[in-house]
Amino acid sequence: MTFLAVLPILLILVLMLALRWPAARAGVAGLAVSLVLAWGPFRESLAAQVGSGAATTGALAEALFTAAAILWIIIPALAIHQIQVASGGIGILERALGRVTGDPRILALLVAWFFALFMEGAAGFGTSAALAAPFLVGAGFAPSQAVILALVGHAAGVSFGAIGTPIVPQVAATEFTALEISRATAPYHALLGVALAVAVVVLASRGSAPGDRSRSAIPAAVAAAALFLIPYMGLAWAIGPELPTLGGALLGGLGFVWLMRRRSPAEKSSAPREDHTALWAAAPYLSVVGLVLTTRLVPGLSDFLQEIEIKWELAGGFSGSFAPLYHPGTLLFGGLLMGALIQQGSLRGATTALQRALGQIGPVVVALVAMLGLSRVMVAAGMIDTLAQAASSAAGDSWPAFAAIVGALGTFITGSATASNILFTDFQVATAQTLEAPILPLVGVQGFGAAAGNMIAPHNVIAAAAVVGETGNEGSILRATLWVALGYLIAGGVAAFVFVALAG
Repeated sequence: MTFLAVLPILLILVLMLALRWPAARAGVAGLAVSLVLAWGPFRESLAAQVGSGAATTGALAEALFTAAAILWIIIPALAIHQIQVASGGIGILERALGRVTGDPRILALLVAWFFALFMEGAAGFGTSAALAAPFLVGAGFAPSQAVILALVGHAAGVSFGAIGTPIVPQVAATEFTALEISRATAPYHALLGVALAVAVVVLASRGSAPGDRSRSAIPAAVAAAALFLIPYMGLAWAIGPELPTLGGALLGGLGFVWLMRRRSPAEKSSAPREDHTALWAAAPYLSVVGLVLTTRLVPGLSDFLQEIEIKWELAGGFSGSFAPLYHPGTLLFGGLLMGALIQQGSLRGATTALQRALGQIGPVVVALVAMLGLSRVMVAAGMIDTLAQAASSAAGDSWPAFAAIVGALGTFITGSATASNILFTDFQVATAQTLEAPILPLVGVQGFGAAAGNMIAPHNVIAAAAVVGETGNEGSILRATLWVALGYLIAGGVAAFVFVALAG
């Protein structure tokens, strides 16, 4: 049964990585296999609560609803990119970034590391990669390279993304406080996150990105990692999960810009200063940042916006909810409209950009619905539980070394670190109790693995690729991020084994 349970995932990997199928075709094939298995060997589990038909309907309804929520992010993000291209804002921002440095690897750190981490901490749910990837394209990187950089660069912040949202289900599933779980999760990234910053500069060195590469950028990557991870760890330890990613990216980014400006004049771009023009060009992005900070940090406003909610529930516990005023996609729409007004004095440009965006998302819709349908069917049919139980039984006392992979598997399947924590925190706790191992380090490594899985989650790849016109090229992007994610997960497993041994 274990092989059958993993078969849909293996099929997706083979089709996308080996055969280079686009995500839409691979997703449809994977969904078909998952449905056959759910109605065949796993039918008893599928029908356990409400019957096979109702369970399948509920799972697919969740997939459609989640796909709509993701498209609510992709469409305005793609439209922002369109309006930036049409207005010339992308070129202006490229020159503005060039005043900090002419080295594309440093630009990659500024955008794929600090900016993506900031947006992950503030909004999460795919916003960071969807905004950072087109920004990187504007800085001169190839579209697929830009997506890879954005996916790798934001991963360390995902554990505390969207003002700490992924920690919420872990608090509900355990006896630990948010602060305790924050302290258990942050050390994994604090110790290993430098590898992701280094990966950003290594990946940025490939291809044809322009700029000066006369010296190694590894020291800059180490500095960028330290400037983010030190305040990240401090905030996680002292305050909790709400501010480590957001605060670390803001403080670290400011420090990194100051540090880069102190480099010798020979390494600075000679581009003329266009400060006011750069602010004009950045209007959509700055508007999004302002809306995110306002809706997340103004006392009382966050709770009020979340009270307005669209929700539904079917028999068997299948459900969905959508807070339209609080959702990152709505904030992106707001940034689009405000940017159009500032740059063009009317909303005509935003309307045109939205029309172009809608004309490009057909394959994206198919890919998202198929991938999410596969994930929800696998959960409803008990395939995910089967995989997790088999993994823990096979690993025994060495389980901590593999626990992060379960967290990543959850994100790969669901596309969300929060959803992964919902799926597998209880499982990690039960496994720790069975092995008589300390629980808290395994809860922490679950959050770590869920964050790493964001680099390879198909729906994240699909969304970011769509924004820069790389729909159909998701397999090559996944091949690049897979090796980074695997290395990060292996290192996290070693750290978890050590942390469990020390705690025991």
